[in-house]
Amino acid sequence: MKFILMMHAPSARGGYQIDDWSPADIQAHMDFMARFNQELRAAGEWAAAEGLAPPGQARIVRAGKRGKPEVTDGPFPEAKEFLAGYWIVDVETPARAYEIAGAASAAPGPRGVPLNMAIEVREVMAGPPTE
Repeated sequence: MKFILMMHAPSARGGYQIDDWSPADIQAHMDFMARFNQELRAAGEWAAAEGLAPPGQARIVRAGKRGKPEVTDGPFPEAKEFLAGYWIVDVETPARAYEIAGAASAAPGPRGVPLNMAIEVREVMAGPPTE
């Protein structure tokens, strides 16, 4: 079963709070993420993972006239959270996906204090079986 684990980060002045972290705190956070991803790879559960650019760089795209895309600025200003990154994991049970999400939520923030960010867990839909 594949699940997407989406890390939702709180907005801070329209951006991600990491902008205010010390270089040492940022490095500790990145080291945690690298180790975490390596553990998932070693367990055969890692399918994909990416951190995302800050919301200020996001754009909303809709189909426009004559098939041309209409591009507007990203997340609405009233958004209290934004998608900071995600993992796609391939696990045997939903319970295992929840365990992984809980571990990801504990990524360190300033002074090593766990961030306890919300991680949304959703099963990746599969198409009908092929014969």
